[in-house]
Amino acid sequence: MPAADRFDFWADFAVRAAPASIWADRSVPFDAFAQLIDLDGVHLSSFRYPTLRTRRTARQIRQADAEMFQLALPIAGFSAISQARNESTIDQTGFTFFDTSRPYEAEHRMDVETYPSTICVHIPHALLPLSPDRVNRLLAAAMPAEGGTGGLLAQFLRQVTAHPEQYAPTEAPRLGGVALDLVCATLARHADAEESLSPETRQQVTRLQVVEFIERHLARPDLDPGAVARAHHVSLRTLHRLFAGEAETVAGLIRRRRLEHIRHDLRNPLLGHQPIQVIAARWGFPDPAHFSRAFRTAYGVAARDYRAGTPTVDGPP
Repeated sequence: MPAADRFDFWADFAVRAAPASIWADRSVPFDAFAQLIDLDGVHLSSFRYPTLRTRRTARQIRQADAEMFQLALPIAGFSAISQARNESTIDQTGFTFFDTSRPYEAEHRMDVETYPSTICVHIPHALLPLSPDRVNRLLAAAMPAEGGTGGLLAQFLRQVTAHPEQYAPTEAPRLGGVALDLVCATLARHADAEESLSPETRQQVTRLQVVEFIERHLARPDLDPGAVARAHHVSLRTLHRLFAGEAETVAGLIRRRRLEHIRHDLRNPLLGHQPIQVIAARWGFPDPAHFSRAFRTAYGVAARDYRAGTPTVDGPP
């Protein structure tokens, strides 16, 4: 955009659904970025901008009220928000939550020379299963975005907004469902309202926690369904029930992710000096014979031939 038109264009995009007043230092070039991702009823937005302030008044709410909640995660810089007599300041380690149907003020500041950047989840009021009194506790509150359900949500938001092109349009409903379940679980935990979550949401969140745990512990040779169940304080039967509707079992997921990491490392020229079995053991395959069978079954070629560049039965590696 021409420099003279950037601020007005960006501001119109940023507050189109919820009119608000925005102030920025107009004496410096306004270099900004805005992205909106529609996930079938749930929306993600990603913004990068210079230091600015935003205010939404009761009059502006009467002009247009989309009845949306927003959960915001700073990716760079600092954000401060006040609403309903609550106020918080957050950085990359925390979320804040607000209601666009109520007046609020927010400020986003640069961190040294880094422009503020924020990811927001936009959720219709009707989709959040929390009572009004529980919602009031959360307005303009700071909530951790590291560890637990909040950490899973932050990881999910960063991944989707960084590479939305890797998802097909048909995946939007599934991704929207994941986002909504993680948001609801994160908010319910901080509002002491976990009993309000549906059984389906609880199962989805537990399943996502299991997948994240598996990804972090693939190198453990003893990582199997039993170890996963013990880590999450559930029975093996309950664990298998969580994945009953999925495309693969827990054991299959562990095996596939290990083999994918090994396959990637075998084609990494920086690891060309490492014996294949060293790489396999690093990803949880200490038994050479077991690894060889698993790799050939998965990719239709021996690991040494794959490393040498021999095509697999499924096509070029």
